[in-house]
Amino acid sequence: MHHRTSRRTLLTATAATAVAAVTGVGIAPGALAAQRSASSGQHYSAATTKRLKRIISGMSLEEKVGQLFVMRVYGHSATDPDQADIDANMAEIGVRTAAEMIDRYHVGGIIYFAWAHNTRDPHQIAELSNGIQRAGLAGPTPLPLLVSTDQEHGIVCRVGEPATLMPGAMALGAGGSRSDARRAGQIAGAELAAIGINQNYAPDADVNVNPANPVIGVRSFGSDPQSVAAMVAAQVKGYQSSGIASTAKHFPGHGDTSTDSHTGLPVITHTREQWAELDEPPFRAAIAAGIDSIMTAHIVVPALDPAEDPATLSHPILTGILREELGYDGVVVTDSLGMEGVRTKYGDDRVPVLALKAGVDQLLNPPSLDVSWNAVLEAVKSGEISEARIDESILRILRLKTKLGLFDNPFVSRAGVDRTVGTRAHLAAADRIAERTTTLLANDGAVLPLSRRSHKSLLVVGADPASPSGTTGPPTTTLATAFGELGHAATALSTGTAPTSAKIAEAVAAAQGKDAVVVATYNVSATSSQRTLVRALAATGVPVITVAIRNPYDIAQLAGTGFAANLATYSWTDVELRAAARVIAGRAEPQGTLPVPVQRADDPSKVLHPVGYGLTY
Repeated sequence: MHHRTSRRTLLTATAATAVAAVTGVGIAPGALAAQRSASSGQHYSAATTKRLKRIISGMSLEEKVGQLFVMRVYGHSATDPDQADIDANMAEIGVRTAAEMIDRYHVGGIIYFAWAHNTRDPHQIAELSNGIQRAGLAGPTPLPLLVSTDQEHGIVCRVGEPATLMPGAMALGAGGSRSDARRAGQIAGAELAAIGINQNYAPDADVNVNPANPVIGVRSFGSDPQSVAAMVAAQVKGYQSSGIASTAKHFPGHGDTSTDSHTGLPVITHTREQWAELDEPPFRAAIAAGIDSIMTAHIVVPALDPAEDPATLSHPILTGILREELGYDGVVVTDSLGMEGVRTKYGDDRVPVLALKAGVDQLLNPPSLDVSWNAVLEAVKSGEISEARIDESILRILRLKTKLGLFDNPFVSRAGVDRTVGTRAHLAAADRIAERTTTLLANDGAVLPLSRRSHKSLLVVGADPASPSGTTGPPTTTLATAFGELGHAATALSTGTAPTSAKIAEAVAAAQGKDAVVVATYNVSATSSQRTLVRALAATGVPVITVAIRNPYDIAQLAGTGFAANLATYSWTDVELRAAARVIAGRAEPQGTLPVPVQRADDPSKVLHPVGYGLTY
């Protein structure tokens, strides 16, 4: 048994080397200019630009304003949703259906959510997408829509089984394979395109250097900016090779926050030099890879904007840095305008106006479409925003729609769904990729792999968080089922993320007579009763294997509890859990290595396991 430490950690990188790598210092000026030109978006013919400008000139001001918005809507159908969804639409938007919203507000895009009942199954999603496109083409100026969703995979997934679910970003970072990252994006993109989703808000380009980050964590590829940059570029190429728009997020970098921008306004204290070293490389790599859209972050970075406006509303950040310094001329989309991070300083009527003035093109999911839409309309009428300014954004949006072929044919077919979504080849590829991400961090006494002869009877206990997509899990059952298919006799017992004394006693009783216990842990803290559960189970003398099903930092908090082995899966979707079961049972080798360092719980200034650490059999 041996460990690998092939990846360098942030601590070993010198600022001088990193800044040179990401700012172009040492590159000839002509070469840098060429790089910027090549990476500033798609090259469109003069004829295409002329045609799109002609369309824009024929649009009413109301239609132009609508093109800037991407909005949620409830229901599985564009014209005939369930009554509960009609009621929700009336309460939040003042319309009954998606088609009515498109007719009234001329929105340029719609975002799908599982909680909005948009994503029941692939055929339903495809028909919803077609209904949305029909509504767009029925307007005064017939225009197709950008249909988007957050399909990062891993812990953020809106479209679930029977679509193929891939390992998430940090899992892919643990695998370390650019080809796997690209292949995952290619498969995911093809399946999204087949169901009519043409803009995906992925990959996450944040560099997660803060283990306490409550909103990014395993959504990031890791803590090393150059490794993250390489994986981001690979995913961008994978997604966009399948004919959909990819979105790098959250600019200028959300990886070092301890506040969730959904509920507060994070402040990033990086200096300009630290930002260039840590946060910039993945976005520069995404631009170089031809990224179609970039999403903003609701964060304050005083070193980048002394006015301390959220980046979403910051002209120095979005126009000064993203547009002018990085040379990006693709679509810029806000993160959701319903998040608290962008609403703490300004009212909902000012936020969309300020975002457009900062350099944004698409305004995503405002809390009140009517308030935001009318605020932008009034800002243009009053001259606060020129019509020429919004025409710039509309041209970018229509160029993207052109690139995606939406003006030629925005519709999808049932046959295309059946031919593409959740195919045997795609599912097999997901399983193979997942196997290469599972990370073994401890294996005391070489208890793993478990033999069916010596460790036939297994108990699986632990946390059962809700499925990211609503279609998989629960984790303990998934693991037990996978062990059963591998020849073990496995029983599942859900003990939760905060097991009670009674539940711990039940688990200890259930462990009697078992050959091993597998415990699924979920973000274990210093005071978590998950630690008590592991200690109590280890005290029975039965070997305990802990599996961190979200953040890989659990092993530090479990020190001294007596577990025999520890693995990290970086998510609790079925594909990652099945891979972990195969590794535990010896049907696959553990190949993943840590893409983030794990600090010691008793002294966070010291590293327990560095980036690149991982055991093999």
